[in-house]
Amino acid sequence: MSEETEVVVVGAGQAGVAMSEHLGAGGVPHIVLERHRIAERWRSERWDSLVANGPAWHDRFPGLEFSAVAPDGFAAKEQVADYFVAYAEKIGAPIRTGVEVTSVRRHAGRPGFRVETSQGPIDARFVVAATGPFQHPVIPPVVPDGAVAVQLHSSGYRNPQQLPEGAVLVVGAGSSGVQIADELRRSGRRVFLSVGPHDRPPRQYRGRDFCWWLGVLGLWDAETPPQGAAHVTIAVSGARGGHTVDFRTLAADGVELVGMTASHDDGVLRFAPDLAENIALGDAKYLALLRAADAYAERNGLDLPEEPEAHVLGPDPRCVSEPRLELDLAGAGVTSIVWATGFAADYSWLGVDAFDANGRPDQRRGVSREPGVYFLGLPWLSRRGSSFIWGVWHDARYVADHITTQRGYLAYHGTGN
Repeated sequence: MSEETEVVVVGAGQAGVAMSEHLGAGGVPHIVLERHRIAERWRSERWDSLVANGPAWHDRFPGLEFSAVAPDGFAAKEQVADYFVAYAEKIGAPIRTGVEVTSVRRHAGRPGFRVETSQGPIDARFVVAATGPFQHPVIPPVVPDGAVAVQLHSSGYRNPQQLPEGAVLVVGAGSSGVQIADELRRSGRRVFLSVGPHDRPPRQYRGRDFCWWLGVLGLWDAETPPQGAAHVTIAVSGARGGHTVDFRTLAADGVELVGMTASHDDGVLRFAPDLAENIALGDAKYLALLRAADAYAERNGLDLPEEPEAHVLGPDPRCVSEPRLELDLAGAGVTSIVWATGFAADYSWLGVDAFDANGRPDQRRGVSREPGVYFLGLPWLSRRGSSFIWGVWHDARYVADHITTQRGYLAYHGTGN
């Protein structure tokens, strides 16, 4: 026999915990299934020195503050994982760890779904895929195995001591790439950083964190981009108390910047001639946010200290104005490549008609085209902030409300007339 419940939530990271809170508040029977531990990716799939990219006052759920972290501080990865464990305990979330969901199929001839798990089947009226966007590391098939001693994804990187002696190429200019490159350089390594398109907001401006500025400017609520639109990565850091990511500073500290990694041939890596353009576009977005912040402060009469020096970028370093287009890996002593190139989703277990022709979830604000199936924790699910800790909490409330409404319809049996 199979177990029965109203809702099965798959995944007990930030999305699954948020979903459980809202379902529980609405009195909706549910089970949260997690194949590892709560918030496991924060513990075992991040580097040792990682901290949250947003300050503790902002990157949290409304119902609980971080313990032992100042409001303007940045929680370490273990503190973030512990936070979600504490939150799950606080709300009494019915989470079952060590349970893997192997398949979900719609019932034939009756409502709901059969959820097959490593501990037996569960029948549910609704299913929420809360596994998030960071499921399978993506390493582009550019450099063949054996070309360098070590190639690994940023999710497998832990610390500089993990890598063999020698120079390191870091591919990717998002938060992971720039922080890992900076850490490696500070450890004494020669480092090359392959830079693609990016956004790099100021860590702080006029005494306020960029998270605050995006909030008051309404930019966290920017609508979901059109289907298929590229998601430009954000380069921001909470490391060492938080600082603005500036590629000029990285270059001055000894990191050699190169363009996007394009191809490999006989031990030589080639880069696209796009470095200056990528840096310039990132600068333009940075300056645009400063100007919007200044206009907001003036319009609202805010007594915040002006920072004219923040608008001065300085000249491009030589590695940008005269970019390297080829790198002989052996000649440069490169023994390791760290690919900070993102992740791909894996919904092979979800055997329902909820995906578009490209295999992406076909959904609006988490409500999929397959009735009864929902998605949560994805970038731009409903807004710019959807994949952030606080943003997923608000998206979960919308999905829970939708489930509650549907339950009301399904419970109606007519007046008997």
